[in-house]
This record gives sequence, structure tokens and C-alpha cells, in this order.
Amino acid sequence: MSEISREQLRQACEQGDYALLLAAIPYAQLIGVECSRQGDELLFRLPANKDNIGNPLLPAIHGGVIAGFMELAAAVHLLIATGVPSVPKIIDFSLDYLRTGQFRDTYAKCQVWRQGRRVANVAITAWQGIEAEPIATARAHFKIQEPTKADRP
Repeated sequence: MSEISREQLRQACEQGDYALLLAAIPYAQLIGVECSRQGDELLFRLPANKDNIGNPLLPAIHGGVIAGFMELAAAVHLLIATGVPSVPKIIDFSLDYLRTGQFRDTYAKCQVWRQGRRVANVAITAWQGIEAEPIATARAHFKIQEPTKADRP
């Protein structure tokens, strides 16, 4: 991921327009990730795109695209949650595929389970259609930069 400026992060959070952040991440642009705020939560969306198909016979989204989408969602969620403009570095990522990712829009939500000064654990759930029927769940551990005085409100 590219580095995000403090100003980009501030503007995105104030305006609720996370396209500014995603525009700085080439992989997000490649697979078409979108992000919006739904109340207090962030909702990530991977629009149906024929370039993301791994099995054209079903058709089904490539498992690597689903994994990349979920990891990216967790990193951006953590970036926004911490308010630190340094992109978190992935330490570990564990994914469970539960259902076939069909050729339609896919959504993801993240939850920070634990955040210390240097490490954060994030749970990610991805679904299509019905949130209670996930297609995949994942756990990610990130190395984060401690906030500086300039990052704190």
C-alpha cells in the first residue's frame, strides 16, 4: 500500500468519503474496492467484476481476490480507527472460506478485537446478500505505529 498523508486521512474521515484513501492504494483500484460509513461502522464493498472471476464455469470470484479484499478492508478499517496516517503492516492473516463467492457484489465489515501500542487484531466477515450468511471470515494481526502527538485529537 502507498503511504497516506495525514491530510488525506483527516479529509476522508471528516467528509466520510473514503474514496480518497482507496485511491492511494493501487490494489484497491485494481479490484474495485469501495468503502462507506453505515452509522458507526464502515462497510466495504467489492462490486461484481468479471476480471475478479476465478472459476468462469460457476462463475465464482477468485479466492485470492476475496482474501485480498478482506485483508485490505482490515488494513483500511484500522487506518481509520487509529487515525494514524501510517498504513499498518500485516503480521498474520488467517482465512476461512465458508461458501462460494458468487459473481455478485461482496461486502465486508471489520471489528478491532484488541489494539495495543504496537499490535492490533482485527476480525473480518465477508458476505453476499445476507450478512448472517458469510462467505468467509478472517483474522488479521497488524503491526501499527504508535500515534504521535500530531495524530492525537
